[in-house]
Amino acid sequence: MTLGGAGCVGDDGSTTGGGSASGTGTGTGTASTATDRNEGPEPPTADSRLYLDYDIGTLEENVVSGGVPKDGIPAIDDPTFADRAPDLLAPDDPVFGVTRDGEAKAYPQYILVHHEIVNDTIAADPVAVTYCPLTGTAQGFERGAVEFGVSGRLVNSNLTMYDRGTDSWWPQMLATAIKGPLTGESLREFRVTWTTWKRWSSAYPETTVLTEDTGFSRRYGVDPYGQYNEKRGYYSSTRTLFEPLQGDSRAHPKAIVIGTRTEAGALAFDNETLLRQRVLTGHIDDTPYVAVADTDLATGYVYANPESATVEVSDDGYTLDGTTHDADSLPLDRSLAFDAMWFAWAGFYPRSSYVD
Repeated sequence: MTLGGAGCVGDDGSTTGGGSASGTGTGTGTASTATDRNEGPEPPTADSRLYLDYDIGTLEENVVSGGVPKDGIPAIDDPTFADRAPDLLAPDDPVFGVTRDGEAKAYPQYILVHHEIVNDTIAADPVAVTYCPLTGTAQGFERGAVEFGVSGRLVNSNLTMYDRGTDSWWPQMLATAIKGPLTGESLREFRVTWTTWKRWSSAYPETTVLTEDTGFSRRYGVDPYGQYNEKRGYYSSTRTLFEPLQGDSRAHPKAIVIGTRTEAGALAFDNETLLRQRVLTGHIDDTPYVAVADTDLATGYVYANPESATVEVSDDGYTLDGTTHDADSLPLDRSLAFDAMWFAWAGFYPRSSYVD
């Protein structure tokens, strides 16, 4: 499979170049008819809006067609899971892991690259697990009675979702609606961990894993952008398929950062540096933050640290005030964070501090 001009996977597994604004869905997935009426249920939203570096009008003006129609990349609405890995899932292949109330699930990247959204239920809670291959972002959202779909549009190369209740548009990384009845509202989010199948299944041996029984015929195992194991193609090159909102030369465009954003601002930590040094510090406005590495899952967690408490590396985790804690359970206010390619983070958050 070759990469098309817009680099978006069509509903038949093909890729198409950029064109006019996408219209009604022509994929094999069927969107709720509520999207045509704009009077369906609403997804749960946060109490306050996440920080934006642009006004919403500017973001809407920068929406572009990804080259496929609405639902041309079909979300998985009826996912199936198994206790053992699919044959195509190698130990070092990336998966997106979620734990919730004792239930663990893994979503292989090689499947999600063809769908980008899984409307799922975890521990009886309706959720959406989402992945944008162009920005390298895996994020989770509460969805309530609503399903999310792929709009066929992009902002700053990032997947723009729509909800099938109000047809509002939600750039994934921003988690904030930029068009539709819910404009200006931010979604409720949860942590999705980008790691490898070997690391995830070792940490969570009871995990189930998304299967290729998605209801769609796809060339699973063939990534239209390259491959992650080892990195090739789009994932390793400096080029992007769409012009970023802002350029920033502080890091390689495809370098991975672990970023967090609050109502007040945004902050990014270099992933490789964090995994090597294990503790990094930064600021959002005047508030100190600390990032710590989880070496088992090769990921990191970010905490607000307003009192500038000293966090030190120990053999068993991290020591704070004489007590040792795991990376994901420091007695500080954890700030939701996720992996992203640097060009995408810097494009959306050009005023973000970058700690390397």
